[in-house]
Amino acid sequence: MIESGRILPGEKLLEAQVAKSFSISRSPARSALAALCADKLLTESEGRGYLVAGRSSGCPDGRSATLDKLELTSTPQWERMYAAVERELCTRVLFGSVRITEERLAQHFNVSRTVARDVMARMHSVGALSKDRIGHWVAERVTAERIGHLFEMRRLLEPTALIHAAPFVSREKLGIMRERLAAEIARGGSDMDTAETDLHIDLLSHCPNREIVQALARTHVLFVPTRYLADPYLSIPGELIDNALAEHLRVFDALLAGKPARAARELQKHLDEADTRWMLRFDLVSRLEQPELPPYLSAIPS
Repeated sequence: MIESGRILPGEKLLEAQVAKSFSISRSPARSALAALCADKLLTESEGRGYLVAGRSSGCPDGRSATLDKLELTSTPQWERMYAAVERELCTRVLFGSVRITEERLAQHFNVSRTVARDVMARMHSVGALSKDRIGHWVAERVTAERIGHLFEMRRLLEPTALIHAAPFVSREKLGIMRERLAAEIARGGSDMDTAETDLHIDLLSHCPNREIVQALARTHVLFVPTRYLADPYLSIPGELIDNALAEHLRVFDALLAGKPARAARELQKHLDEADTRWMLRFDLVSRLEQPELPPYLSAIPS
Protein backbone atom coordinates (compact mmCIF):
# COMPACT_ATOMS: atom_id res chain seq x y z
CA MET A 1 0.00 0.00 0.00
CA ILE A 2 2.93 2.32 0.73
CA GLU A 3 4.67 1.53 -2.56
CA SER A 4 1.47 2.01 -4.59
CA GLY A 5 0.73 5.37 -2.93
CA ARG A 6 -2.45 4.26 -1.19
CA ILE A 7 -0.69 5.12 2.07
CA LEU A 8 1.07 8.48 1.77
CA PRO A 9 4.31 9.85 3.26
CA GLY A 10 3.69 11.48 6.61
CA GLU A 11 0.61 9.39 7.40
CA LYS A 12 0.55 7.52 10.69
CA LEU A 13 0.15 3.77 11.27
CA LEU A 14 -0.83 2.30 14.62
CA GLU A 15 -0.22 -1.26 15.80
CA ALA A 16 -3.88 -1.80 16.74
CA GLN A 17 -5.01 -0.41 13.36
CA VAL A 18 -2.76 -2.81 11.43
CA ALA A 19 -3.89 -5.75 13.56
CA LYS A 20 -7.56 -4.95 12.92
CA SER A 21 -7.13 -4.37 9.18
CA PHE A 22 -5.33 -7.66 8.62
CA SER A 23 -7.38 -9.67 11.16
CA ILE A 24 -4.27 -10.67 13.10
CA SER A 25 -3.09 -10.30 16.68
CA ARG A 26 -1.03 -7.30 17.80
CA SER A 27 2.18 -9.33 18.12
CA PRO A 28 2.69 -10.00 14.36
CA ALA A 29 1.45 -6.46 13.61
CA ARG A 30 4.18 -5.12 15.91
CA SER A 31 6.79 -7.32 14.18
CA ALA A 32 5.68 -6.15 10.73
CA LEU A 33 5.86 -2.47 11.67
CA ALA A 34 9.31 -2.97 13.20
CA ALA A 35 10.47 -4.69 9.98
CA LEU A 36 9.14 -1.78 7.86
CA CYS A 37 11.00 0.58 10.18
CA ALA A 38 14.23 -1.39 9.71
CA ASP A 39 13.71 -1.14 5.93
CA LYS A 40 13.30 2.65 6.32
CA LEU A 41 9.76 2.65 4.95
CA LEU A 42 8.52 3.88 8.34
CA THR A 43 9.94 6.02 11.11
CA GLU A 44 8.93 5.92 14.74
CA SER A 45 6.58 8.73 15.71
CA GLU A 46 7.41 10.96 18.66
CA GLY A 47 4.07 10.00 20.09
CA ARG A 48 2.38 6.66 19.40
CA GLY A 49 2.75 4.70 16.19
CA TYR A 50 4.85 5.08 13.05
CA LEU A 51 5.02 7.64 10.25
CA VAL A 52 5.36 6.69 6.60
CA ALA A 53 8.79 7.85 5.43
CA GLY A 54 9.22 10.37 2.63
CA ARG A 55 8.12 13.90 1.89
CA SER A 56 4.44 14.63 2.23
CA SER A 57 2.73 16.38 -0.67
CA GLY A 58 0.75 19.04 1.11
CA CYS A 59 -1.15 16.79 3.51
CA PRO A 60 -0.50 17.39 7.22
CA ASP A 61 1.98 15.02 8.85
CA GLY A 62 0.54 12.61 11.34
CA ARG A 63 -2.83 12.08 9.67
CA SER A 64 -4.04 8.54 10.28
CA ALA A 65 -3.56 6.31 7.25
CA THR A 66 -6.51 4.48 5.72
CA LEU A 67 -5.77 0.79 5.39
CA ASP A 68 -7.46 -1.62 3.01
CA LYS A 69 -9.22 -4.50 4.73
CA LEU A 70 -7.35 -7.71 3.91
CA GLU A 71 -7.89 -11.21 5.28
CA LEU A 72 -4.58 -13.04 5.33
CA THR A 73 -4.72 -16.71 4.44
CA SER A 74 -1.87 -18.69 5.91
CA THR A 75 -1.22 -22.24 7.00
CA PRO A 76 -1.76 -22.55 10.77
CA GLN A 77 1.39 -23.13 12.79
CA TRP A 78 0.19 -26.55 14.00
CA GLU A 79 -0.34 -27.68 10.40
CA ARG A 80 3.16 -26.64 9.30
CA MET A 81 4.79 -28.79 11.96
CA TYR A 82 2.27 -31.64 11.99
CA ALA A 83 3.71 -33.49 8.97
CA ALA A 84 7.25 -33.35 10.34
CA VAL A 85 6.20 -34.74 13.73
CA GLU A 86 3.93 -37.33 12.14
CA ARG A 87 6.71 -38.62 9.91
CA GLU A 88 9.11 -38.77 12.86
CA LEU A 89 6.65 -40.76 14.96
CA CYS A 90 5.87 -43.15 12.09
CA THR A 91 9.55 -44.04 11.90
CA ARG A 92 10.21 -44.28 15.65
CA VAL A 93 7.32 -46.57 16.51
CA LEU A 94 8.70 -49.18 14.14
CA PHE A 95 11.62 -49.53 16.57
CA GLY A 96 9.90 -49.04 19.93
CA SER A 97 7.50 -46.96 22.02
CA VAL A 98 8.39 -43.29 22.57
CA ARG A 99 7.26 -40.47 24.85
CA ILE A 100 6.67 -36.99 23.44
CA THR A 101 7.22 -33.92 25.62
CA GLU A 102 5.08 -30.87 24.97
CA GLU A 103 7.58 -28.29 26.22
CA ARG A 104 10.47 -29.71 24.19
CA LEU A 105 8.25 -30.03 21.11
CA ALA A 106 7.37 -26.34 21.37
CA GLN A 107 11.04 -25.39 21.83
CA HIS A 108 12.21 -27.53 18.90
CA PHE A 109 9.77 -25.91 16.45
CA ASN A 110 9.94 -22.48 18.11
CA VAL A 111 6.19 -22.32 18.72
CA SER A 112 4.04 -21.77 21.79
CA ARG A 113 3.06 -24.67 24.00
CA THR A 114 -0.54 -24.06 22.90
CA VAL A 115 0.43 -24.86 19.30
CA ALA A 116 2.40 -27.94 20.41
CA ARG A 117 -0.58 -29.08 22.49
CA ASP A 118 -2.85 -28.66 19.45
CA VAL A 119 -0.58 -30.86 17.33
CA MET A 120 -0.57 -33.57 19.99
CA ALA A 121 -4.35 -33.41 20.45
CA ARG A 122 -4.87 -33.88 16.71
CA MET A 123 -2.51 -36.85 16.69
CA HIS A 124 -4.43 -38.30 19.60
CA SER A 125 -7.68 -37.95 17.63
CA VAL A 126 -6.35 -40.21 14.85
CA GLY A 127 -4.83 -42.75 17.21
CA ALA A 128 -1.17 -41.78 16.73
CA LEU A 129 -0.76 -40.77 20.40
CA SER A 130 -2.27 -41.93 23.67
CA LYS A 131 -1.74 -41.26 27.36
CA ASP A 132 -0.06 -43.69 29.71
CA ARG A 133 -1.29 -44.41 33.24
CA ILE A 134 0.50 -41.36 34.69
CA GLY A 135 -0.64 -38.94 31.98
CA HIS A 136 2.39 -38.83 29.66
CA TRP A 137 1.77 -38.63 25.92
CA VAL A 138 3.16 -41.73 24.23
CA ALA A 139 3.27 -43.34 20.81
CA GLU A 140 3.16 -47.08 21.24
CA ARG A 141 5.37 -49.39 19.26
CA VAL A 142 3.75 -50.72 16.12
CA THR A 143 4.10 -54.46 16.52
CA ALA A 144 3.26 -57.17 14.05
CA GLU A 145 0.53 -58.30 16.44
CA ARG A 146 -1.09 -54.85 16.53
CA ILE A 147 -0.98 -54.54 12.75
CA GLY A 148 -2.54 -57.98 12.49
CA HIS A 149 -5.38 -56.96 14.81
CA LEU A 150 -6.06 -53.76 12.85
CA PHE A 151 -6.15 -55.64 9.55
CA GLU A 152 -8.47 -58.21 11.07
CA MET A 153 -10.86 -55.34 11.89
CA ARG A 154 -10.57 -54.06 8.35
CA ARG A 155 -11.24 -57.45 6.77
CA LEU A 156 -14.34 -57.88 8.91
CA LEU A 157 -15.76 -54.38 8.41
CA GLU A 158 -14.57 -52.77 5.16
CA PRO A 159 -16.23 -55.15 2.65
CA THR A 160 -19.55 -54.78 4.49
CA ALA A 161 -19.12 -51.01 4.67
CA LEU A 162 -18.44 -50.94 0.92
CA ILE A 163 -21.65 -52.82 0.09
CA HIS A 164 -23.64 -50.48 2.35
CA ALA A 165 -21.95 -47.38 0.91
CA ALA A 166 -22.33 -48.28 -2.78
CA PRO A 167 -25.96 -47.09 -3.21
CA PHE A 168 -25.07 -43.68 -1.75
CA VAL A 169 -22.10 -42.89 -4.01
CA SER A 170 -22.89 -41.33 -7.39
CA ARG A 171 -21.41 -42.70 -10.61
CA GLU A 172 -19.94 -39.25 -11.17
CA LYS A 173 -17.98 -39.41 -7.90
CA LEU A 174 -16.86 -42.97 -8.59
CA GLY A 175 -15.74 -41.90 -12.05
CA ILE A 176 -13.70 -39.00 -10.66
CA MET A 177 -12.01 -41.28 -8.13
CA ARG A 178 -11.22 -43.86 -10.80
CA GLU A 179 -9.79 -41.21 -13.16
CA ARG A 180 -7.61 -39.88 -10.36
CA LEU A 181 -6.42 -43.41 -9.61
CA ALA A 182 -5.69 -44.17 -13.28
CA ALA A 183 -3.72 -40.91 -13.57
CA GLU A 184 -1.69 -41.86 -10.50
CA ILE A 185 -0.90 -45.29 -11.96
CA ALA A 186 0.28 -43.57 -15.16
CA ARG A 187 2.54 -41.28 -13.10
CA GLY A 188 4.16 -44.23 -11.35
CA GLY A 189 2.26 -44.30 -8.07
CA SER A 190 4.13 -41.68 -6.03
CA ASP A 191 0.96 -40.39 -4.31
CA MET A 192 -0.36 -43.51 -2.62
CA ASP A 193 -1.96 -41.39 0.11
CA THR A 194 -4.67 -40.00 -2.18
CA ALA A 195 -5.54 -43.48 -3.46
CA GLU A 196 -5.85 -44.84 0.08
CA THR A 197 -7.98 -41.89 1.18
CA ASP A 198 -10.33 -42.14 -1.80
CA LEU A 199 -11.08 -45.84 -1.34
CA HIS A 200 -10.76 -46.57 2.34
CA ILE A 201 -11.89 -43.28 3.90
CA ASP A 202 -13.95 -41.08 1.56
CA LEU A 203 -15.81 -43.90 -0.21
CA LEU A 204 -16.51 -45.91 2.95
CA SER A 205 -17.65 -42.76 4.77
CA HIS A 206 -20.91 -43.07 2.77
CA CYS A 207 -21.78 -46.20 4.71
CA PRO A 208 -25.01 -45.40 6.61
CA ASN A 209 -23.95 -47.60 9.55
CA ARG A 210 -22.06 -44.96 11.52
CA GLU A 211 -20.89 -47.52 14.09
CA ILE A 212 -18.88 -49.30 11.38
CA VAL A 213 -17.45 -46.00 10.11
CA GLN A 214 -16.38 -44.96 13.61
CA ALA A 215 -14.83 -48.34 14.32
CA LEU A 216 -12.85 -48.16 11.08
CA ALA A 217 -11.49 -44.74 12.07
CA ARG A 218 -9.22 -46.55 14.55
CA THR A 219 -7.52 -48.32 11.64
CA HIS A 220 -6.67 -45.12 9.73
CA VAL A 221 -3.32 -44.98 11.49
CA LEU A 222 -2.24 -47.67 9.00
CA PHE A 223 -2.47 -45.16 6.14
CA VAL A 224 -0.06 -42.60 7.56
CA PRO A 225 3.20 -44.16 6.29
CA THR A 226 1.87 -44.07 2.71
CA ARG A 227 2.38 -40.28 2.81
CA TYR A 228 6.11 -40.81 3.11
CA LEU A 229 7.02 -43.49 0.59
CA ALA A 230 10.36 -41.80 -0.11
CA ASP A 231 11.42 -42.38 3.50
CA PRO A 232 13.85 -45.33 3.76
CA TYR A 233 12.13 -46.56 6.93
CA LEU A 234 8.56 -46.27 5.67
CA SER A 235 8.81 -47.26 2.02
CA ILE A 236 7.87 -50.48 0.33
CA PRO A 237 9.23 -51.69 -3.05
CA GLY A 238 7.82 -49.89 -6.07
CA GLU A 239 6.38 -53.00 -7.71
CA LEU A 240 4.27 -53.65 -4.61
CA ILE A 241 2.86 -50.12 -4.80
CA ASP A 242 1.91 -50.80 -8.42
CA ASN A 243 0.13 -53.97 -7.29
CA ALA A 244 -1.78 -52.08 -4.61
CA LEU A 245 -3.01 -49.43 -7.05
CA ALA A 246 -4.10 -52.12 -9.52
CA GLU A 247 -6.10 -53.77 -6.72
CA HIS A 248 -7.81 -50.42 -6.01
CA LEU A 249 -8.66 -50.11 -9.70
CA ARG A 250 -10.43 -53.48 -9.71
CA VAL A 251 -12.61 -52.35 -6.80
CA PHE A 252 -13.69 -49.18 -8.63
CA ASP A 253 -14.29 -51.05 -11.90
CA ALA A 254 -16.62 -53.48 -10.13
CA LEU A 255 -18.53 -50.60 -8.51
CA LEU A 256 -18.88 -48.78 -11.81
CA ALA A 257 -20.13 -52.03 -13.36
CA GLY A 258 -22.91 -52.05 -10.77
CA LYS A 259 -21.55 -55.09 -8.93
CA PRO A 260 -20.93 -54.12 -5.28
CA ALA A 261 -20.64 -57.76 -4.11
CA ARG A 262 -17.79 -58.32 -6.57
CA ALA A 263 -16.22 -55.03 -5.44
CA ALA A 264 -16.36 -56.27 -1.84
CA ARG A 265 -14.57 -59.49 -2.83
CA GLU A 266 -11.88 -57.48 -4.64
CA LEU A 267 -11.51 -55.30 -1.55
CA GLN A 268 -11.13 -58.40 0.63
CA LYS A 269 -8.30 -59.65 -1.61
CA HIS A 270 -6.68 -56.22 -1.50
CA LEU A 271 -6.74 -56.18 2.31
CA ASP A 272 -5.08 -59.60 2.45
CA GLU A 273 -2.28 -58.32 0.21
CA ALA A 274 -2.03 -55.01 2.12
CA ASP A 275 -1.49 -56.94 5.35
CA THR A 276 1.42 -58.77 3.71
CA ARG A 277 2.90 -55.48 2.45
CA TRP A 278 2.75 -53.98 5.94
CA MET A 279 4.56 -56.98 7.38
CA LEU A 280 7.25 -56.45 4.74
CA ARG A 281 7.92 -53.05 6.32
CA PHE A 282 8.93 -54.78 9.55
CA ASP A 283 11.33 -57.01 7.64
CA LEU A 284 12.90 -54.01 5.87
CA VAL A 285 13.23 -51.98 9.07
CA SER A 286 14.88 -54.86 10.93
CA ARG A 287 17.88 -54.42 8.62
CA LEU A 288 18.22 -50.67 9.21
CA GLU A 289 19.96 -48.80 12.01
CA GLN A 290 17.64 -46.78 14.24
CA PRO A 291 18.09 -43.03 13.65
CA GLU A 292 18.84 -40.68 16.55
CA LEU A 293 15.80 -39.41 18.42
CA PRO A 294 14.90 -35.70 18.15
CA PRO A 295 14.98 -33.79 21.48
CA TYR A 296 11.19 -33.87 21.96
CA LEU A 297 11.07 -37.71 21.90
CA SER A 298 12.48 -40.18 24.39
CA ALA A 299 12.55 -43.96 24.17
CA ILE A 300 10.41 -45.95 26.59
CA PRO A 301 12.23 -49.05 27.85
CA SER A 302 10.48 -52.23 26.74
